[in-house]
Amino acid sequence: MRDFLGSIGNRIFVLLLAGIAVSILATTWLAGNERRSSLRELRLQHLADRVEQIVQAVDDIPPLQRPIVLQAASNFGFEARMVEDMNDAVGSNASTGPLIDMLQARLGEDRKVAVQRETECPPLRREGHDDGHGSRHETCRVIYVSLHDQALMRLRLHQPGEPPVLRGRGGPGGPFGPQYIILFLALIALLAWLVARMATRPIRQLAQAASRLGSDIDHAPLAETGPTEIRQAAHAFNAMQGRIRRQIQHRTHMLAAITHDLQTPLTRMRLRLEKVADAELQQKLIDDLGVMHGMVREGLDLARSMDSSEKIQALDIDSLLDSVCADAADAGQDVTLEGSTRAFVMAQPGALRRCLTNLIDNACKYGQLARVSIVLEQQKILIRIRDQGPGIPEDALESVFEPFYRLEISRSRDTGGTGLGLTIARNIVENHHGHLRLRNLAEGGLEVAMELPQISPARTR
Repeated sequence: MRDFLGSIGNRIFVLLLAGIAVSILATTWLAGNERRSSLRELRLQHLADRVEQIVQAVDDIPPLQRPIVLQAASNFGFEARMVEDMNDAVGSNASTGPLIDMLQARLGEDRKVAVQRETECPPLRREGHDDGHGSRHETCRVIYVSLHDQALMRLRLHQPGEPPVLRGRGGPGGPFGPQYIILFLALIALLAWLVARMATRPIRQLAQAASRLGSDIDHAPLAETGPTEIRQAAHAFNAMQGRIRRQIQHRTHMLAAITHDLQTPLTRMRLRLEKVADAELQQKLIDDLGVMHGMVREGLDLARSMDSSEKIQALDIDSLLDSVCADAADAGQDVTLEGSTRAFVMAQPGALRRCLTNLIDNACKYGQLARVSIVLEQQKILIRIRDQGPGIPEDALESVFEPFYRLEISRSRDTGGTGLGLTIARNIVENHHGHLRLRNLAEGGLEVAMELPQISPARTR
């Protein structure tokens, strides 16, 4: 469950981080494109303004004086001259675009306008001026425009290369420098982590409550706080816990009451059997009463295994197992114990003793002996009980844990039992957060493996 929740948190974190990062990158790209478009628009507007000013100035000059005036245009950052025809000059390099539309709108639709873009053109050198950088890469706009008297003027306007911001490259200290990108990503990751934690916290609390419910039905209910959906889930969980608690209590009390009340008439019947004259009949009736007494006792044990109010405490598992094995040996059973762990478990001493006693009694009864061992494996206490009996069919290894399930169909108490012993044992082990499994041994016999969680030494103090 923890791994599953961890993956949910990780997925939420990755999705949030990726979503926000993609959103920021897309927004940055769109903003950069918009800024570049706006700056190019401004540059074209500035270029259109210059052309408009030149055309208006040359329009007022007599045709014979125009070449003389245009020779001095290089001092103002452009080249200009009069031409006879624009078609041969422009040819296939003529272009259309927003600059022509701007010029037509400013100068009038009756003007002839053509634009040619030169990607490489010699730098414009002004007399007595040297910028110290030598030859630079420049772009030129060659514009052909007709004057009011239909004369054609050729303008070559020098433009420096686009600045880095227009080419999408920012310097190390610019708005898109690596240090800012790292800072943005770090802040986004922190935000995504916080959101993922907040989103999975109620799920973790619900999972922890479900885990506690399996071991302690009387555990305090969940706090019904938080968003509406979380409060509804907590309320539904608490209601479910209450219903399960009542059903278990009713079933347990009913079973305990029935088995307890049966003991009184059974005792009276045994006393009355003493007056039976037929010795053979008397013995048969006494044997049947003994079977009924045993079933009543195991019914009570089953009720206790499902709902025990015994206090849970830190328990030395080595001492408990040694005591159970010693009692079995004193009763004449062939029982040996091997190994030690020096480990502690949180357990109900009486219930766990009853579980171990039942398992060892079963091994001795159906397998002639019980070889008990205890080891510590990966912070888990593993108790194995082996016998030399016939074992259990593979297809029945799980079925024998069901109440009243018996392999022996004669229903004899001496051979088949009541079918509650393993059910009681598994209930007790699972109440202690453990596992109980059966396995047939290759050399013959049955092995019962009980696994219990170890607690840290600090919790025993």
